[in-house]
Amino acid sequence: MTSPAVTPGPLSKRIRHGWIVELGAAAAIFFVYDWLRDKTAGTSAAAYRHALQVVDAEKFLGLYHEHSIQQAFLHADWFMAFWNIYYGTIHFVMPVVALVWLYRKAPARYVRWRNTLVLMLAISLIAFWCYPLMPPRLMPGRFGFVDAAAHYFNFGPQVRVHLSPNGQPSAAALRAYGNLFAAMPSLHVGWSTWSVLAIWPLLRRTWAKVLFALYPVTIFFCIVVTANHWILDAVGGWVVLGLGYLGALGIERLLARRRRLRAVGEEDSVEQDELRDPEQAEPAEVRSEQQPGVDHR
Repeated sequence: MTSPAVTPGPLSKRIRHGWIVELGAAAAIFFVYDWLRDKTAGTSAAAYRHALQVVDAEKFLGLYHEHSIQQAFLHADWFMAFWNIYYGTIHFVMPVVALVWLYRKAPARYVRWRNTLVLMLAISLIAFWCYPLMPPRLMPGRFGFVDAAAHYFNFGPQVRVHLSPNGQPSAAALRAYGNLFAAMPSLHVGWSTWSVLAIWPLLRRTWAKVLFALYPVTIFFCIVVTANHWILDAVGGWVVLGLGYLGALGIERLLARRRRLRAVGEEDSVEQDELRDPEQAEPAEVRSEQQPGVDHR
């Protein structure tokens, strides 16, 4: 018995227009994630305390460069507006492109990387709940960051975040941005890296590989210059990606093991039938002749 060399493609491939099932499942998962993400918002006090921890860690590691990077470009309105738009659009487009490409061209690979993405969402929700984190753009004025989303043009909301008397973001800010403290990990960095790794074997031309390799780099710069994330948030995105991939591999190997065991069980059943004593398996016509009360003339 030889086990399958690759993981089978998605079950939706076995039915006509199965891609509609995949699309519906993806939409449902994302909407549930988005709803839960808003429900995991922590307090401003906890988010600020954690931000101070991140700042201290970055200073210790020599990574605290967010302020100097943003300050270098604040004078160019068009430049900041471009990165605002980039932040709110490409983040959602590229994973969809990657999933569609994999579904059509590499179904087995699609299953692995789809599962990785779903596990990344689940792990991120736990992180958002356990470690609410204030992004640079919401830090007190003494830190010197500018809220790019509120000060420069973008396709999303341009709402300045105000804190209510209890220290929490105002209702208007929550309606506009959802969970403002869902910063660690950065899924912008996690998803961009996921997109590149998922479709990398499908890229044939050198220029395409170069462009895709630069994509996570541009996202990294984007989240920093707009002050939406700390540099360590990007590291968190890569950690979540790694955990999600390991989880997807675990699921894949578990299912492969189940298929092997099932195949072995079926082979054993066939072998037992073949090895059964012929004298104990009388032909049907002999058993019929031995039945009493039957006239065989």
